[in-house]
Amino acid sequence: MEQKNGRGDDPDALTVLVVEDDPGLAGSLVRGLDRAGYRATSVDTGRGALTRVPAPDVVLLDLGLPDMDGIDVCRKLRRQSDLAIIVVTARGEEGDRVAALDEGADDYLVKPFGLAELLARIRAVLRRIRPSGPELLSHGPLVVDPRTRKVTVRGREIALTPKEFDILECLAADPGRVVTRQEILERAWDAHWYGPTKVLDVHMAALRRKLGVPGLVETVYGRGFRLGEGG
Repeated sequence: MEQKNGRGDDPDALTVLVVEDDPGLAGSLVRGLDRAGYRATSVDTGRGALTRVPAPDVVLLDLGLPDMDGIDVCRKLRRQSDLAIIVVTARGEEGDRVAALDEGADDYLVKPFGLAELLARIRAVLRRIRPSGPELLSHGPLVVDPRTRKVTVRGREIALTPKEFDILECLAADPGRVVTRQEILERAWDAHWYGPTKVLDVHMAALRRKLGVPGLVETVYGRGFRLGEGG
């Protein structure tokens, strides 16, 4: 069964295919994506995803499908196209994550999750696979250009190291949302980072010093970091 949103007449909107056999969740995701400006539809089988013509820009792929394993769907989708694949599943085991990423998934999100985080993951994946034309990320006095990797604060360019830029881009992709330490480590370092987490504190301190705006990068104790309004 397929569900459609209300933006089918907007040819410029990016298309998202939700592959999910839970009709309630599928409908909720389609509506949320619609409100965010995407053209979203859903199918409840792997075969429905593999036979979709034309291919969507983004696939949100559940692994527990009724007709075939989601890992197989991921592998076949990747062979067909360079579309963005984000696995959204209840399976949180490391083996499932590794298998999905090895078979071509661009990101892996474990249920339950918030819509804001999902939208941020979609934007981040699209920036990685379409680096030629990303949007500027603006928040208060801060402007981040993912294409040129330039950062300005109140019009003044700030020189950042590659890691400092990656950390800031992670925060700027969804201003106000708390980004966990683990999420930043996975995005700015590696999805399988096993080093000391204190390295993040060192880079975060340097980033705050260079930005020079008190309160722009906030620590949410016990949870992570987010962009604030700044002083």
